[in-house]
Order: sequence, then C-alpha cells, then structure tokens
Amino acid sequence: MTEPDRPLGAHVSLLGSPRGGKYPEGRPLLVTGSEERAIIDPSLVLIDRARGAPPADRVLNSHCHEDHVAGNHLYPAATWCLPEADLPGMLSLDGLMAIYGFEGPARDEFARVVVERFHFVPRADAQAYAGGDVFDLGGVTIRAIHAPGHTRGHTVFHIEPDDVLYLGDIDLSSFGPYYGDAWSSLEEFERTLAMVRGITARRYATFHHIGVLEDRDAFVDRLDRFAAVITRREAGLLDFLAESRSLDEIIAHRFVYRPGDAVPYADAVERRSMTQHLARLVLSGRVEETAPGHFRHAAA
Repeated sequence: MTEPDRPLGAHVSLLGSPRGGKYPEGRPLLVTGSEERAIIDPSLVLIDRARGAPPADRVLNSHCHEDHVAGNHLYPAATWCLPEADLPGMLSLDGLMAIYGFEGPARDEFARVVVERFHFVPRADAQAYAGGDVFDLGGVTIRAIHAPGHTRGHTVFHIEPDDVLYLGDIDLSSFGPYYGDAWSSLEEFERTLAMVRGITARRYATFHHIGVLEDRDAFVDRLDRFAAVITRREAGLLDFLAESRSLDEIIAHRFVYRPGDAVPYADAVERRSMTQHLARLVLSGRVEETAPGHFRHAAA
C-alpha cells in the first residue's frame, strides 16, 4: 500500500504513510518558509521512505511519545523542540519512561521497544516551547496551542497563511481519546477537546488515521464522536458496577482495549484510565467504594 504526500497549501504538506497513519506509523507534517523548514512529528515512515527523509532545519514534536519522535534521529543537525512539560522525555530514556509510568516487566519491555523499534535517541540540548509560542519560518508561522490530556505537554499547531490546524494525537479515531499514561489526564483531555472544537481552520490534519478534513462540519462531527468514546466508556463502567467489583476485575474486563487485544501494557493503561473515571464517579456520588479497592454503582 502506498499513500502519496498531500499538499495542504502552498507551504504545508502531510507526508504519506503506507499504513494510512495506523500505529506504529503516523503522518509527519512538513512546513516550508522562505528562511527555514520544519518537520512536525517525524515518524517511522521517514526511515524507509524511497526518496529519503525531507531536509529540515527544525524538528517540532507535538508531544513526547515513541511514535512521534521515531524519526527525530534522522535530523541530528536540526534544532529539536518539544513542549516544556514533555521535555524530560527527550532528555533521557528514564525521562521518557516516566511519562508512560509503566512498572516491572512492562516497563522493561517497552523501554526496549522504544529504543529498538522506534529508534529513540535522547537529546541533551533539545529546546522547550510553550503554548502561545510562534515559530516564524519566513513568511510562514507555526503557533503552538497547549492541548494537554494525552500528555502534560501535548500541543496542536496552527500554521499560517495556509490556515492548517495540526491536531497531533487528537486523531479523531473510533478508538477514542487515550489518557492511559502516568502523565495523561482525562479531565484535561475533555477540556482540550472543548477548546479545540472552537478553533476554525481551512484544513484539519491528524497524525494517525483520518489524515485531513477540509469541511468544518465534518471536523466537528468527527471530534464529537471522538469525545463521545469517553462517555461510552464511563457508561459501560457504570453498567459493570451494577454489583460490587474489584479494581482488578475492572481492569480485566477492558474498557479501553478489547478483551482479545494482545497489548503488553493494556493492564497498565486500563488501570490508569479507569482509576480516573472511578475517582470522579466516587466524587460525584455515582459510585461508592464498598470496601478498599471495590466499587459499585450507587443506588439512585
């Protein structure tokens, strides 16, 4: 399967992914100004690219996750820029692993994977940017908009004059929002989705799956369906808690991944995700903790 690069304006191109942006791949964004060229989220697709990775003066990472930094090492002479809150993940392997928060064998296995499969290379001189910062490439600007939840530093980018909004891992997929890491936040993700819904652009681009949406109504529809996955997970959890369940039972039931999905870190993701749902359901009185680590849907 091949997927061509897609121009999104005179200065912006979304680079093709043989797997249609499906993880572990993703589509980088190439932005060219009169003075500088930037590549956003260089991914695995650049490594085997027949015509080679396109040259760039600057690497911008929307956040520090393995699939979004997998091609950084192809640009040793470029300036690497990451969100300030995620910068520790680029400074060392331990810093990256802290973002995920996996422990024991899952941590050790994933550390091996990010190095061997995703070519992770730490960079001591990586630079931090913050929400509101603007990168001027010469007649073309990239504005960073802090959009946390997926990670603490997750950022979306608005590129002008082409009026493209790059959404990073707000990927509008049927899987829904991912907030299963130690540095993820369910409630911040919900606030981010509400914020992004209010941004108008000519084109919307995602790293995974969808790729490009040109119609605002189509974007809003996709975004609302993406956000609705959170509500669906929470409703499923409440149904499951018709009787008292332990946290281990909740994890084993799987609300984020399907029961048959062979994901080595699935239990860690389910634990982090469902613990956040449980915390707010208990706080709101919709769920009661019947015994330490056991929960039930509270009677109306």
